[in-house]
Amino acid sequence: MEEYLQTMGDEPVTGLYEMVMSEVEAPLLRSVLVFTNYNQSQSAEILGLNRGTLRKKLRKYHLL
Repeated sequence: MEEYLQTMGDEPVTGLYEMVMSEVEAPLLRSVLVFTNYNQSQSAEILGLNRGTLRKKLRKYHLL
């Protein structure tokens, strides 16, 4: 992150949180789904999410 921010210099940085989360969250969700053979209840438990929140995130990243 420090390197990214330094390369931005004086350019305004916006949406950084969403950018980082989309890069990390989608592969994490995919990996856990594969690990559980796409069992959403087990995946939600592993991730510490409720199943509804997991489904919302799966739709967001087109994993559902």
